Amino acid sequence: MHPTFSIVPEAKTRKPGVIPRVGSKSVLTSLPPLSLYVHVPWCVRKCPYCDFNSHELKNEIPEQEYLAALQADLEQALPLVWGRQVVSIFIGGGTPSLLSARAMDAMLAMFRACLNVLPDAEVTMEANPGTVEAARFADYAASGVNRISLGVQSFDDQALKALGRIHDGRQACDAIEIAQRSVARVNLDLMYALPGQSIDACAEDLRQAMSFQTGHLSLYHLTLEPNTVFAKYPPAVPDDDTSAAMQDLITQATGAGGWEQYEVSAYARAGQRCLHNLNYWEFGDYLGIGPGAHGKLSFHDKIMRQAKLKHPASWMEKAVRRDGSHVAEERVIAPEELGFEFMLNALRLKAGVAAGSFPERTGLSVLAITPAVKRAVARGLLDPYPSRFQATDLGWRFLNDLQAEFLE
Repeated sequence: MHPTFSIVPEAKTRKPGVIPRVGSKSVLTSLPPLSLYVHVPWCVRKCPYCDFNSHELKNEIPEQEYLAALQADLEQALPLVWGRQVVSIFIGGGTPSLLSARAMDAMLAMFRACLNVLPDAEVTMEANPGTVEAARFADYAASGVNRISLGVQSFDDQALKALGRIHDGRQACDAIEIAQRSVARVNLDLMYALPGQSIDACAEDLRQAMSFQTGHLSLYHLTLEPNTVFAKYPPAVPDDDTSAAMQDLITQATGAGGWEQYEVSAYARAGQRCLHNLNYWEFGDYLGIGPGAHGKLSFHDKIMRQAKLKHPASWMEKAVRRDGSHVAEERVIAPEELGFEFMLNALRLKAGVAAGSFPERTGLSVLAITPAVKRAVARGLLDPYPSRFQATDLGWRFLNDLQAEFLE
């Protein structure tokens, strides 16, 4: 999943399309790994819990217009990432698997032509079981997709109906088998604490997901996000105690089955961690292209966040003008914000991060966050080891409280 970040209106901005000049004062001695995020905004039906930038299709996807705008978006961003290698690509949505095999092939060829994509780069595509065709998955793989993330969410038909999904349990199983025949790396997205869900029903969903022995599982607690149908018409969901019991069940069952929890919602077998998402949590860089895509880019004297226009039609219209008007906002992250932004990501990792990565990725001394570290250690939320930032068991349980320490 691609993270989104709020854009602070009063933050320092630059005119879209103007390339920032790197000053003589050096803050970062080296740049972090760079990933590429690509947003495909269309879906067949908007799910009632979804707060992503997704738009129901009224007609066919305007593939040619989309690809032309995507190329224009990418080419205008190239001066920001000259000479840098791309270690991973994530094609998210929306529903990227709605694109034709020809469009996906053209997209990936464009990336290879314009960017220095590593030959063994992880290339993930999100897909929904309701849009799966075996031949299309094989064609995606032939074009360079080597990891498929399937939005299964549940295997229970009643739960899927409550979530507004367009597939059923049988289609979910078929889609998983097709994906496993097409690529070596498959992730299953599954949700729990669903409307009316019991612990037994959660256990059965988990059992079915684990039975396919995919290398990666993403297991998310259903949240009622603002500006969604579920926020306006909230369904009856399990109480906190039941949800906590489901989380305990998931932790125990995945661990016993050979999946290690390495991030809040991510479980992987050896060698199957999502490299793209790891780059997010380790405060790496990512270039975002497509409508509503966010990016974080480091320079020797600054770290910048960027967001593109959200509405597909507006983004396509303005991207091809090549005047920067498709960029909704850009801001340089203030030094006083970097400690929180770094820890907000890093502490999501179960093993945390080496303390030395803080100055490497932010350009700041560890002294900048020492008061917050001391407070978190005193509360028993952060391990006291000076060489690593890692949540204690208590801190992992109350992660929001731990992260909030770095807001002060």
